[in-house]
Amino acid sequence: MPTRTTLTLSAAALSLTLALTACGEGLDLGNDDDTAFTYGLLYPQTGALAFLAPPQIAAVDYAIDEINKAGGILGAEVPPPVQADEAGDAAQANQAANNLVSDNVNAVIGAAASAMTQASYDTITGAQIVQCSGSNTSPDLSDIDDGGYYFRTAPSDLLAGPVLAQKILDDNHADVALIARADDYGNGYLNAVEAELNALGANVVLTETYDPDATNFGAVITAAVTAEADAVALISFQEGTQLMAALIESGIESQFYLTDGLNDPDLGQTIGVASPDAITGTTGIAPSADNPEFNEGLREFDPSLEVFQFAPHIFDCVTTIALAAESAGSADPTVYVEHIAEVSRPDGTECTTFAACRDLIDDGQAIDYQGTSGNIDFDDNGDPTAATFEVFHFGPDGYEILDYIEYANG
Repeated sequence: MPTRTTLTLSAAALSLTLALTACGEGLDLGNDDDTAFTYGLLYPQTGALAFLAPPQIAAVDYAIDEINKAGGILGAEVPPPVQADEAGDAAQANQAANNLVSDNVNAVIGAAASAMTQASYDTITGAQIVQCSGSNTSPDLSDIDDGGYYFRTAPSDLLAGPVLAQKILDDNHADVALIARADDYGNGYLNAVEAELNALGANVVLTETYDPDATNFGAVITAAVTAEADAVALISFQEGTQLMAALIESGIESQFYLTDGLNDPDLGQTIGVASPDAITGTTGIAPSADNPEFNEGLREFDPSLEVFQFAPHIFDCVTTIALAAESAGSADPTVYVEHIAEVSRPDGTECTTFAACRDLIDDGQAIDYQGTSGNIDFDDNGDPTAATFEVFHFGPDGYEILDYIEYANG
């Protein structure tokens, strides 16, 4: 008799499963007590952007710690992220993405570089896993065929470019040279800055791109010196330190303007020029957050952290995904993906922490998550529509933040 009862219940359960599946409801296997929501982290442990690794992992760990203090996702504690090295290499980034997919993660944070996301997003989103980057800025990522599974909390360079252009003109420069690495990041940023400079009446005397893997930048240096610009905007990653050193040694008197790829407090030491004053006056623009409370909390969480670049945006990726899972009542990416945009909709109740937002969701309220990087309001492409930028500067006393600038589309 016990056997007959067990068979009867199993058949009933099977019938219910088939009925739900036929109705399009599906099964949520991610809510089992023994199944936690697992993040994958695709970031540069090695390679040219390895200096961004500490804030990437610290921000993810900090967000998970805050989520777990509030009871986890769907009542289950979130384990440490599964880490994978994109290494600044397209083939390795894609292999790392494959490894994360094989590990059955519920979401992927990263990659850090736009080009590495271009190399890996099809593997991740093609497996119907949500991917969110807190540091991708290439405009080309707005139009990728991701099936609606790719999001980013970092602003597109279409937002950053105008901010940099305006800063150059505010500093009374008229003749501008633009030098950029020849990839998605460099070309997109260059086009955005050039368009804004032209619209504002500046004289763009040089637009030059270079192979970031080159070992000799002589042609670029010659072109920049010949252009006689009073401002040089350098859109690059760490290889840009070689360009800056060569330009300084050439005797060029132009003012340098940098982007997030060279936002490094130790830039002078990295360049290795003879005079410590060689980069004094250099100014740059980088996505940021005017949020001292977050920085203090992250510094307390990880006292060893020295670079905070993109940390607020990465924290927001983790938290937004967690809130989407709570809103959907499911850890399944194919289910909660439809809730990512809605947890930050302007008509919802504003909230600033996972715990507060989760409680509002439990009360049946629509929410508007106000991220640590600013208001998170995704457009149809999964891009933020507004952003905060910091103006970083190298003055007589070293590295400093001069200002925070808010910029929005339209």
